[in-house]
Amino acid sequence: MNIKLLIGSGRKIGIFFLPFLLVGVALNIIYPEFFLVGVHNFALLYVSLLILLVGIINWVWTIVLLLTKVPRYELISSGPYALVKHPLYAGMSFLVIPWLGFVLNTWMGVILGLVLYVGSKIYAPEEEKDLKLMFDKEWDEYSKKVRFPRI
Repeated sequence: MNIKLLIGSGRKIGIFFLPFLLVGVALNIIYPEFFLVGVHNFALLYVSLLILLVGIINWVWTIVLLLTKVPRYELISSGPYALVKHPLYAGMSFLVIPWLGFVLNTWMGVILGLVLYVGSKIYAPEEEKDLKLMFDKEWDEYSKKVRFPRI
């Protein structure tokens, strides 16, 4: 299996994100009162856990699709990929990291989720160019059909 193909832009996005993650976690540990959500009630906790669960399901589903389709050089256009072009990046940015932050009673998750999203917007277009080269017309058709192509 071509590991570079499997990872896509993930390595570059990870390298971009890692310093922000380390600094964010350090700041949250040193100055927790600055990042506290405040009222940590059960409603927020339950909503956060529910959205986090959706994010984890998205993550697992996306990973399974990547591990099964990429080795066969198949374009993934079903499941979460029918909604967004990069469900792994979008899911981590909007469904996992921010809501994990709320579960942990910190706003840092929202900040880090936005940073991860910015990193994906910077590096995912390179991945899309590679996919266009590999799948040509199939990629064009998929790009037209995906529900939220800009997320």
